Amino acid sequence: MTLSPPRGAQLTDRAAAVLAEAAAARSTVVLSGHVQPDADALGSVLALGEGLRRRGARVLTTFPGPFTLPASLAWLPGAEGLVPSAAVPASPDVFVSLDAASPGRLGELAALLDGAATSVVVDHHASNPGFGRVRVVDPAAPATVVLVADLLDGLGVTLDARLATCLYAGLAADTGSFRFGNTRPDTHDLAGRLLATGIDHAAISQRLFDTAPFGWLGLLSVVAGRAVLEAEVGAGLVWTWSSTAEAAEHGLPGEQLEALVDVVRSTQEADVACVLKGQDDGSWAVSLRSRGATDVSRVAMALGGGGHRAAAGFTWAGDRESTIRAIRAQLRGG
Repeated sequence: MTLSPPRGAQLTDRAAAVLAEAAAARSTVVLSGHVQPDADALGSVLALGEGLRRRGARVLTTFPGPFTLPASLAWLPGAEGLVPSAAVPASPDVFVSLDAASPGRLGELAALLDGAATSVVVDHHASNPGFGRVRVVDPAAPATVVLVADLLDGLGVTLDARLATCLYAGLAADTGSFRFGNTRPDTHDLAGRLLATGIDHAAISQRLFDTAPFGWLGLLSVVAGRAVLEAEVGAGLVWTWSSTAEAAEHGLPGEQLEALVDVVRSTQEADVACVLKGQDDGSWAVSLRSRGATDVSRVAMALGGGGHRAAAGFTWAGDRESTIRAIRAQLRGG
C-alpha cells in the first residue's frame, strides 16, 4: 500500500515522521541518488544522510554504478563517506531514493524499493510516475534539496555550514544560479537561510560551474563548431553531439559532456537545445533544454526518458541519425 500525505498536511510531514521513527530506533537507512548523480542528487543524499546520522540512524549513502564522481562534486562534505552499491544491505530498514525520476534511474539499487522494510521517494521531477511506499514528490519544487531542507526541519536538525553547503550546491545547480524559471520567492528565502550559516557561496559556485581542465576548451570548440540550427523544427532546434571517446581524446572524463548543453542552450534562434552524448556501450545519452515555449519533458517521456518542462533527457540505442530523427518527430508533434 502506498502512503500519501493526508489532505492539507505538509507534503513532507509523513516522510519526516517515518524517518524520525527510524532514527530513534537506530535503524539502518540507505540513501541513494540517481545514476551519475548531479549536484542536486548528491547534495540531497549527503545532507539528509548527515541529518539522519545526527538523529541516531545508521546511515549508508550511495549511488548506482559506475561509482565515480566528477571533481566538481567530489569535494562536497560527506562525499568521502559514500560507499558503492555492492556494500549496502539488500534489505535495509529504510531505503530513501533522492532526485530519481523513475526506478530505472536507480540502476541496481532499484531492488531496494522492494527489499527495504520501508521505502521513501523524494523527488521534484514532473515525469515521476509515483513509486515507493512513502512519497515526497513535488514538481513545483525547483530542486530536490528544497524538499530535503523541509525534511531536515521536520526532523529537528539545525542547518549548519556543512549541511548548507550540500543544499546550496543542489539549489544553485538546478536553478541555474537562480536564473531559471523554476526560481520562486521561497527559493531565495531558502538561499538566504543557507547563506546565514556562513557558507562561501562564491567558492561553491566556482567549483560547480567555473572550474574545468584546459582540455574542456578544446572539446567545446569542436562540439560547438559542429552545432546545427534547424529553425523550422518545432519552435526551433539547435543540436550537436560528442562522445565519451572524444572527451577522452581531450583528456577529459565522460561526465564533462554534461556541461555542453548549457552552452548550446544560449542559441537565440532555437527554443530547444539538444546534445547527443555517445556512451561507451554505443548508446546515446540525450540532454534536452527549452527556453520556455516547448515542454521537453513530453519529448523525453515519449522516447523513454523524463525530466522537467525546461530540462529533460533520455537514452537511445540507435545510431546518431535515428536519435535526432526521433527528436525532430516529437518536436513536430509526434
